[in-house]
Amino acid sequence: MNSKLISKENNKAIFNVEVPYDRFEKAVQEAYLKNRKGFSMPGFRKGRVPRKIIEMNYGEGIFFEEAINILLPEVYGKSVEELDLFPVSNPEIDIEKLEKGSDVVFKFEVDVKPEITLGDYSNLKAEITEFKVKEENVENVINNALESNARLVTVEDRKTENGDIVNIDFVGKVDGEKFEGGEAKGFELTLGSDTFIPGFEPQLVGKEVGEELEVKVTFPEDYHEVALAGKETVFEVKINGIQEKIKPELDDEFVKDVSEFDTVEEYKNNIKAELEEQFATRTKAEKENKAIEALIEATEMDIPESMFENEVEEQYNQFAQRIQSMGLTLDQYFEITGANEETAKEELRAGSELKVKADLVIEALAKAEDMSVTEEEIDEELGKLADQYDPNNKEKFVENMKKGDLGFIEENIKRIKAVDKLVDMVNFEVKSEEDAE
Repeated sequence: MNSKLISKENNKAIFNVEVPYDRFEKAVQEAYLKNRKGFSMPGFRKGRVPRKIIEMNYGEGIFFEEAINILLPEVYGKSVEELDLFPVSNPEIDIEKLEKGSDVVFKFEVDVKPEITLGDYSNLKAEITEFKVKEENVENVINNALESNARLVTVEDRKTENGDIVNIDFVGKVDGEKFEGGEAKGFELTLGSDTFIPGFEPQLVGKEVGEELEVKVTFPEDYHEVALAGKETVFEVKINGIQEKIKPELDDEFVKDVSEFDTVEEYKNNIKAELEEQFATRTKAEKENKAIEALIEATEMDIPESMFENEVEEQYNQFAQRIQSMGLTLDQYFEITGANEETAKEELRAGSELKVKADLVIEALAKAEDMSVTEEEIDEELGKLADQYDPNNKEKFVENMKKGDLGFIEENIKRIKAVDKLVDMVNFEVKSEEDAE
């Protein structure tokens, strides 16, 4: 097999591959053996018709298409490796020559990964927000803990208030007619949660058990159900019951019940320490993202459209898996949200483009800075993977991993080092959370 690069311009490679005729003939024989069971002719058992007889009746090229399909993966794979190409799209394929007894010639045209020339990254600037732990952050965590440990008490001697959980029956009507999904019995709603149609919950405040009332609301203009968007609606509502959440007192006994600590002060100090760690992680991630964005801005890139499209498809597939993990089909999700595949992919487009650009500049930076990787660093990464995927058999996991290609781990370490170096080089202007708002 002989591969010849014709051109490599504008991130597109064109190359020819000559395949010896005897290799093509072997593929034709494979195609015959694979498909002969589908042929039946007088004088021969079904599936036992000789290849020559089939070709005489159906044409000499009857198995050529299948033979080409057998050959292409091998031909294409070896060629891009021989020519040192990095394809980023499916190739366009032409058969330049196919004659009996002569080498078969294929022509491939494919998008390839662009070669990035980094801009000057010695004096990059970026702006980040500094997030500091405030007393209200600690109080929010504590309130959530109190809320999750609250007990529900049935209320009989007062009217509804914000925060109450009301059990209601309701029937919604537009222009006097019921609509699909607008009716329920025994529905539990937390007043003040803003989970229902805007304007609905406030009208249930100050009501008594057994009271029946009309609630008038207007569906939002952007409501997912187009037939209801902007429509004035009347709900006939009955209050079946009221429950109040009684939160426990924040004292040492509560702390002992919900944590490993003995006092409120220890509990609060631990919450603050955990929040500070979370905020530090958040700040680190923001520095990395802003530094990479600054490097992208400083670098001119000509990227094949196929790379963006491939990333959008990848992100869309991950999005679909997340939806399905929630127990919904995509069709159900789109019906609920009013979206569709096209709008979903459009929303993923900007993030996908940024990821492609980020991957390219980080890879180029790692190369420019000649990042190296030690055996110790690889072992450390393998240890982390073992902790994640097979913590009970770490040694065996690492041993098996080392039998394979560890190039992906080495490249990942280089990328991490490159980003760390970039962050150290960038001049960050730090703004407070208040200034950012």
